[in-house]
Amino acid sequence: MTELEELVLTPGERARGVDTGSVVFSMDWTGEESPGELASFVADRVRSFGADPASIVTDTSAVHRAAEAGPAPGRGDFPVRQLDHLSGVLARLGCTLLVWDTGTDTYELLVALTGGREPAGLTLHGLPVRAWGSPSETALISLDCPNCGEMLVWELPAAEADRALAGECCDCGAALFDAVGRPLPEVTLHG
Repeated sequence: MTELEELVLTPGERARGVDTGSVVFSMDWTGEESPGELASFVADRVRSFGADPASIVTDTSAVHRAAEAGPAPGRGDFPVRQLDHLSGVLARLGCTLLVWDTGTDTYELLVALTGGREPAGLTLHGLPVRAWGSPSETALISLDCPNCGEMLVWELPAAEADRALAGECCDCGAALFDAVGRPLPEVTLHG
């Protein structure tokens, strides 16, 4: 049994052989398909650990009110605000919101009973699982070539991302990064 299974599954679920993958919530980077799905998932997982999830279900409306009061969120901003908020609510309940870094633009989320400590070194199917808000081990960098329009994507170790892209060019020959790995002025990285 892995540490991840011990954190995200209840003893009863482990005894029944429930697969860790069955307690993962997938959400597109642009947000939920239907409002409340994420909060409902989180509340169900908290309830399975024996905690009262009432603050989770009603509390997500605060995120909507804050988004309406401030500058309008851009596409993909609201889910991050939701996840930040739920992470804080979960911390008060002794739980941690985890994200499974699958290398896609989908948020793969789990709720872990951690008693307030931030878990480290977790994996699921060989891919890293980390606490929401903690730094990723990899950096996903993408852009459209300003010369030919081709979309280019790199997945690199986060600590090496800048150095690895130093002097990088598109197949069409257009220079994209300077000698230290900063994008050239005409290059815009995707969000």
